[in-house]
Amino acid sequence: MPTRLLFRDDFYLSTCEATVTAVHGDGAIELDQTCFYATSGGQPGDTGFLERADGSRIALDVTVTGETKDIILHRPLEGEPLPDVGEKLVLHIDWPRRYRLMRMHTACHLLSVVCPYPITGAAVSEDDSRVDFDMSETIDKDDVTAKLMELVNANHPVFLQWITDEELAANPGIVKSKNVRPPMGLGRVSLVCIGENSSVDSQPCGGTHVSETQEVGAIHIAKIEKKGKENRRFRIRFGSPDDAS
Repeated sequence: MPTRLLFRDDFYLSTCEATVTAVHGDGAIELDQTCFYATSGGQPGDTGFLERADGSRIALDVTVTGETKDIILHRPLEGEPLPDVGEKLVLHIDWPRRYRLMRMHTACHLLSVVCPYPITGAAVSEDDSRVDFDMSETIDKDDVTAKLMELVNANHPVFLQWITDEELAANPGIVKSKNVRPPMGLGRVSLVCIGENSSVDSQPCGGTHVSETQEVGAIHIAKIEKKGKENRRFRIRFGSPDDAS
């Protein structure tokens, strides 16, 4: 049965209560609701643990989606005990890891503002993320870093607006990615908006993000790689260029 996706409305929700609705043969656990983000759109799923009534824990590997986007599978690490269907649990996200991913994912959105080219690929990680652009221009990584930090330091608000699947289908031009489509089929699609009245950016995205750009912290472009005649890969890392040297 569908999982209530609490993370869609509150990126900062790190714990919640839930009831087990299914346990699969491979150990994957379904719950009636979850604050765990599942791997999607280049952002890895959450890790953490499930707390049982007696205080014992079930340590979780990465969280993934099931047959549809509204079925979330919480995969225990090998050798962990399994709960019973109907058992009530308390979910705990590995918050330091999630928060780094939120900061990094927001940084990727800022990069798409600085480099307004079609996105051909992206992968978010805790320390080193990449965004690929359909572009042939030569661009200086230090200039890109400076423009990124201007957006970070301006402390623009980051917030969600919701549109229907039909509204997105009628306005395909708002999607920056050429290869990855925003999550549809749940009835509504989230637009990640940056700046007052979306003055900096607005694009469909189902990932998790910080609430203001200064939370991203110091970031820099570590490398720009040529991945074809018209494809450039930008690698984003935390810290300043001086920290990396």
